[in-house]
Amino acid sequence: MAKNQTEQEIRQQNVAEAVSKTEEFLNEHKNLIYWSVLCILVITLGVLAYVKFYLQPRRVEAQAEMFHAEQWFQSEDYALALEGDDNYLGFADIASKYGKAAGESVYLYAGICSLRTGAPEEALKYLRKYSGKDKILLARAEALKGDCCVELEDYSAALGHFEKAAKISSNAFSAAYLLKAGVTAEKLGDNAKALAFYKEIKDQYSETFEAMEIDKYIARIEIAE
Repeated sequence: MAKNQTEQEIRQQNVAEAVSKTEEFLNEHKNLIYWSVLCILVITLGVLAYVKFYLQPRRVEAQAEMFHAEQWFQSEDYALALEGDDNYLGFADIASKYGKAAGESVYLYAGICSLRTGAPEEALKYLRKYSGKDKILLARAEALKGDCCVELEDYSAALGHFEKAAKISSNAFSAAYLLKAGVTAEKLGDNAKALAFYKEIKDQYSETFEAMEIDKYIARIEIAE
């Protein structure tokens, strides 16, 4: 019984000492703790205010600007979609003015429009800024980079982009990217690599449109060899 009481007393003493040390620490550092808490509070309120009163309104404003540019894009008026008119901004100005507040898609739109209007270098700049989470769109952006490089006759870089696009998301779109990779590999004189891409389409994407005509690509290389 005495032993149990002694153990209990020791535990109580330990608790009392811990509480005492905590109180001592708080008393010694109360000014530091006060200012630290105050700084955290100010920073938190500042972030919340920034999001509510600056970032969110900019997002709403940017999305409103995007509406007309997207309409022009859907009508395939790529020059107008990119540059806008006297009343509404195009994707180029929206990207410059709002950045990612307009959403990641602004860079993809601007990249496509730049490529379609004959400015592959500008298109690459926009596409490199795109970092959306949707794998299909990520693969699309990567393939578009490849298209830009083809326009710039940088076939080695183009091949890398097409290969990456095919790997990002394994679906029917991959067949189109593999076909582009194959054609680009042929331009680089790497028929073995091109043949591997074509056979991958035939074996893994047999239901796609690209697979319907892939035999002629395969035969072209095999005959040449």
